[in-house]
Amino acid sequence: MKNEIQYAGPWTRFLALLVDFLLFCACFFPTTRIVKGVWLMSPNDHHWVHGWFVFDPLCLIFLVIRMLYMFFLEGWLGVTLGKWLLGLRVLRQEGGRPGLWRSAVRNVLRLVDSLPTLNILGVILMLRSPERARFGDRIAGTRVIRVR
Repeated sequence: MKNEIQYAGPWTRFLALLVDFLLFCACFFPTTRIVKGVWLMSPNDHHWVHGWFVFDPLCLIFLVIRMLYMFFLEGWLGVTLGKWLLGLRVLRQEGGRPGLWRSAVRNVLRLVDSLPTLNILGVILMLRSPERARFGDRIAGTRVIRVR
């Protein structure tokens, strides 16, 4: 019996991102409650508000933490908690863990994959690729596979 690589499609990858997002929310909302005194911040709760521009240093800290979470876990281990729970792994095309450089490239390019909105470009590219590779994966030389 031949072991054939099974590439992860958009739905499984979306569910893995959802698990990671829920983990992030489980940390973000209680921290916001402790620091800001509210569970969900309104524009008045943010440090900087100018018209449509609403921002806060706490949000920047969490954005950086979220990026580092994806960057380091995928680079060193090939998985985030969401990918691990759903039996997915990020690998170099040749096999093996992606490493920090490839992980950084694939995660920064999530910005391109999200164009024009709702990750439409990334989903279209995954559906048109036999290896289910989004733009970030193609440029970084990585693929997401099912391990179980």
